Parts: sequence; structure tokens; C-alpha cells
Amino acid sequence: MTSLPENPSKTKLGLVIDLDTCVGCHACVVNCKEWNTGGYGSPLSDLDAYGANPVGSWLNRIHTFEVSPDNAPASIVHFPKSCLHCENAPCVTVCPTGASYKRAEDGIVLVDEDMCIGCGLCAWACPYGAREMDPVEQVMKKCTLCVDRIYNDNIPEEDRVPACVRTCPAEARHFGDLGDPNSKVSELVAERGGFDLMPEQGTKPVNKYLPPRPKTSGTQYPAENEIADHADGFLGWVDKMLERL
Repeated sequence: MTSLPENPSKTKLGLVIDLDTCVGCHACVVNCKEWNTGGYGSPLSDLDAYGANPVGSWLNRIHTFEVSPDNAPASIVHFPKSCLHCENAPCVTVCPTGASYKRAEDGIVLVDEDMCIGCGLCAWACPYGAREMDPVEQVMKKCTLCVDRIYNDNIPEEDRVPACVRTCPAEARHFGDLGDPNSKVSELVAERGGFDLMPEQGTKPVNKYLPPRPKTSGTQYPAENEIADHADGFLGWVDKMLERL
């Protein structure tokens, strides 16, 4: 089995996802697939993409839920989910070949596709369902935090972030060092009360989520008959004329 780094760096690269501003547009999902299909590792396959039973592998997915609190109006929450690059990553320690590993220098969890035998143990061990077996390559796929992009000096500095972060139109996704308490992402987590996904699992995910802000009941508009009763000016005159018909 594979071991976690004995002397990991204090650097913990990861994502902070704002559930309050995510609109569920799937731009991050599509751009993630586009970048990773043309970049690091083998392409992310699609089978029967336009048929009755499409199958493919994605590194990022969005789930949508209707939330109905007792003391607030119902609302829709879009919940993006990908690998959380856990400190105690069970997907790493269960791997029999060493294909699944966690980098000591930045905490990113990766898969060496040349060593992966497609046994699926890491997918079973991951409590978040963040790994997918590629139906063509028969190796495990997962979010890489665009490791081939964030360190790439050949692209503009503003593009040296994961593809999902770069493309998000609502700026709901943020990237940085969560091991640095003074980083922008750490300050954002502290300010907004960011939380771990399923902390009871003991995996210590690096990625954090920002909770949706409380929703108000909104503006109360008068009923239609109330508008008619209080109409004045030109609309009041029109209303009176119509009553005579």
C-alpha cells in the first residue's frame, strides 16, 4: 500500500468554493474537461456522447439541491464537487501500486496513470465519490488542480490557476494556499465561516466550502385587487372606464 508524505510541506494548495454565488452554469465542468483532455494525462473519454446512453469521465461535477429551511424561504443550492486533496487521503493509503499519491511539496493528490491497474480501490475508499474510472483507458481519473497549468511559466500569470477557477463567471471558485493563514483564500474562509465537507470522515480535506448567505423573504407585492382599489391617475381613469362596460 502507498504511504502519505512523512514530512509534508506547509503549503496546501486547494480550492475555496462559494455556494452563495455559484449559479450552476457548469462552465467550470466544461472548461475542466477541455483543459484536461488536451493537457496532462490521457484524454477524458466520451462514449455515445449524443446517443441514448452517454458515458464519460469528468473531474468536476455539479449537484443541485432544493433547500427548505424552517425559518427561511426555499432556495436552490448548486454544489460543485471534485477531489478535495485531503491531508489524510484514504485513496492514497489504499492504493496497492503507488499510482495514487500525495505530493509533499504542495499537497496535491495525483494518479500516475502508467502505474494504475484500474482496480477501483481508491474510488471505494474516497467518501466523496470524487474519482471516476475512465471507460476507455480503464484507469482512475481525478482533479489534478491543473498541476500542468498552475506552474506553467509559458502562460500569462493570470492563467496560472485551475481551469475551473479561471472560467467561473460568478467568481465562485478561488485557488490558493490554504496552509498560509494570511493567504486570500484562508482569509476568505475565516471571514465567511468556511467548512470542511463531511468532517466526521477524518480525511481533513484541503478544499473548503463557503455557506450560502441567509435568504430573506423578499419584497411583498400587493394582491391584484388591492392594486385596482388604489389605482389613481391615468390607470385609475382606465379602470373606471372599464367598469362601465
